[in-house]
Amino acid sequence: MEIQFTLEHLQTQLNHIQESPKDNGSVLLIIRRPATEEREIITQGRLIPASGLEGDNWRERGSTSMPDGSANPEAEITLMNTRVIQALTQDETRWALAGDQFFVDFDLSEENIPAGTRLAIGSAIVEVSPLPHNGCKKFSARFGVDALKFISMAENKPMRMRGINAKIIQVGDVKQGDLIRKI
Repeated sequence: MEIQFTLEHLQTQLNHIQESPKDNGSVLLIIRRPATEEREIITQGRLIPASGLEGDNWRERGSTSMPDGSANPEAEITLMNTRVIQALTQDETRWALAGDQFFVDFDLSEENIPAGTRLAIGSAIVEVSPLPHNGCKKFSARFGVDALKFISMAENKPMRMRGINAKIIQVGDVKQGDLIRKI
C-alpha cells in the first residue's frame, strides 16, 4: 500500500515547491490516456489544436462542463508541477494516477503564469486556461484526504498545485527533457 503523507508533512514541502523555475523549466514526464482509466507513459508526443495530445482520449471522453458533453476546448491538456506530485507520492510510478498529461518542473502559480499566458513546450505553444483544475474524489482516493486538503487550502490555491488546464495554440512536438518557458 502506498504511504499517504499527513497534511503537516505536506506543509513542510511548500518551500521546495515554491522554488520551482519561473521562466524556464523542463518536461519530466508525458502521459497519454488512450482510454478511461488507462495511462501510457510516452517519451514524446504531438500536440494538435482542437485534438489535444495525439493518442489521448481527451476529445472522445468529452466533458460534463460542456452543455452538449463535448470536450472542453479550454482543457485540451493538463500540466502538473513535479515538485507537488513528488511531495504527494515518492513513488514516480504513481504520478500517472493524477491523470495529467505533462509533469513539469515549472512554477504553475497564478502569479507566475496567469490565465492567457502562452508557454512554449518543445515546439508547441499552449495558452493557460482560466478554467481551474481542481482535485476530486479520485484524486483523494489515490493520494489521500490530506493531499486533497493540501492542494485545496485557500492559501495554497493560488499556487495551482493541482495543476493547470491549457489549450493548444500551435501544433508541435514535445519530448521528455524539453524546455517549457513563458513567451
